[in-house]
Amino acid sequence: MKKKSQEIPFEDSLNDDWGHDLDMVEVPLGARPMIALGAVITVIALVVFGRVAYLNWSGGAYYAARAADNADQTQATPAPRGIIYDAEGDPLVENKAVFDAVLDAHLFISDPALQGATIAAAQSILGIPSSTVWSMIAASEAQDFSTPIVLAQNISQPELVDLQALSSSTIRIQSDFQRYYPNGQVFSSVIGYVGRVSQGDLLKNPTLTAADFVGKMGIEKEYDATLQGTPGVDIKFTDAYGKVLGEEQQSASTIGSPVHLTIDGGLQTDLYNSIKQELALLGRQVGIGLAIDPQTGAVLSLVNVPGFDNNAFEAPASSTAEIKNYLTSPDEPLFNRIVSGQYQPGSTIKPLDAVAALKEGVITPDRQLFSPGYLMVPNPYDSSTPTRYADWEPHGYINLAAALAQSSDVYFYIVGGGSPEYTTPPLNNPVDYGINGLGAAKLFDWWTMFGLGKKTGIDLPNEAVGFLPTPAWWSTVSARPWSLGDTYNVSIGQGSLAVTPIQLLSYIDAIANGGKIYRPFLNASSTPFVNEDLTNLLPQIQQVQQGMLEAVADPRGTAYTMNGLPAQACAKTGSAQVQNNQEENALFVGYFPCTDPRVALLILIENSKQGSLNAVPIAKNVFDWYYYNRMVGGGNATSTTH
Repeated sequence: MKKKSQEIPFEDSLNDDWGHDLDMVEVPLGARPMIALGAVITVIALVVFGRVAYLNWSGGAYYAARAADNADQTQATPAPRGIIYDAEGDPLVENKAVFDAVLDAHLFISDPALQGATIAAAQSILGIPSSTVWSMIAASEAQDFSTPIVLAQNISQPELVDLQALSSSTIRIQSDFQRYYPNGQVFSSVIGYVGRVSQGDLLKNPTLTAADFVGKMGIEKEYDATLQGTPGVDIKFTDAYGKVLGEEQQSASTIGSPVHLTIDGGLQTDLYNSIKQELALLGRQVGIGLAIDPQTGAVLSLVNVPGFDNNAFEAPASSTAEIKNYLTSPDEPLFNRIVSGQYQPGSTIKPLDAVAALKEGVITPDRQLFSPGYLMVPNPYDSSTPTRYADWEPHGYINLAAALAQSSDVYFYIVGGGSPEYTTPPLNNPVDYGINGLGAAKLFDWWTMFGLGKKTGIDLPNEAVGFLPTPAWWSTVSARPWSLGDTYNVSIGQGSLAVTPIQLLSYIDAIANGGKIYRPFLNASSTPFVNEDLTNLLPQIQQVQQGMLEAVADPRGTAYTMNGLPAQACAKTGSAQVQNNQEENALFVGYFPCTDPRVALLILIENSKQGSLNAVPIAKNVFDWYYYNRMVGGGNATSTTH
């Protein structure tokens, strides 16, 4: 009988064969290969993570723009800027709906076949030469062409019709908003203007696009973030070939927030016209005016003459000559002299000197000095040639109030620098000796105490700080040492002393209200803030107030021509020698009424004919207008209380 054979599975036979023939055994691999493999995987993961991080964080904005550009699915719709209102609620700006011609730069660059027709259309319809088109493209390259380039804004009706008929794929029409300023030059120094973003703007704020407008000056610049609206978003659906399948509005644009100002529109107009008329009579070109509520610091009016038409910057293509004139004019109409100008204050510094001298015990209110029209200072090197410091006219015997009212230079030479050295025989009246003046160091301390030499904090761009000279500074710029004559000069607001008009009137506000120097502001939503509280000086301030009252009430006062006002005004006039004493600026500072002051005023006329006399008529007209339109007929124009 045949023995049945045993069947062995094929896999087992293989195992047995391989096992016997090769004499193989299983051995453990160990941990080292696994560690090496893990290290390789870790390195690869870090490289991938690093690249993702770079693309998202370092280059995220760039590649997001590229993706949006390539898909061409979203488009921002312009948003109107917020409205700016005066204190009475009247709008000072408007938003006009307009149409812009924009270039799809991505399509223009990617399809050379379209470039010739596009440039020809820009030239024939919009009057834009080929070189300008390419310059615009070069300037927008940093945006990676994710935003259309604005070729022309506020296009005319004929241009609109021609572009629509052209049906160009590269030049299209886009709705937009244009700023319009109905009051032009009257409010230009306050409001400023807007313009297309520059490369500098884009670097400062990466959320902006080349199609955006930003504030370039004044309130438009200071509160640009508030006034900016939120653009809407339209989505355009396309197929793989770029064909538009449909459009949808993802979000609507929203107007920017409004800004309500403390500016009294009626007062602003009256002050502007008053300065213009006086300049025309004098044959002069430059004057400024500033009005502040001395009880709060609210700016009621701010005028620079000549002003400028801020509408010119809204249509630069049609206003090229006008803009060039503004930029090159020697009268600098775009320069806001009130916050950025630096002037010698002349005799308007004397009220500050008087407060300091009274507090420091240099002088008493009743102490009389004598002015024959000059003060003689002996020459230590040659007794036969004393130095003569002139007064603008003889005043005779005068006390503090009279010295302020009549603006005696001799009185404030002595108060600021001290009596000259006594000689035998005396060069001056005996009453003028024995006074140790404030001196340069104390003058500097008191200037800074009253806010000079530092910014007031007004909410307008480019505020200057002025300049306060000291003997230490003088030693770095002059071969001779600081002298008594230098102290005399700065004591009457001459020499190297320079202040801004906003600083000057802010310190006068403190004289008017009894010692508080408020931070000036134009945004009506601001809370009054005291920069310096000097109410501890009220006894001295009251003596100065009397002198400023007599400047108007006394027939010998320098502002006596204002005496016919319906309420009593307090004032201080000044003249400052400039251009190597070849020209003279006229200044006026004052407040109205003297009791319960409602408005403090500064007037400055550059290169006046008769010094301070040229500024007083403007001030009288403005105070008179304010009384009948705000105190009797119209009430208070601002929302502040008194």
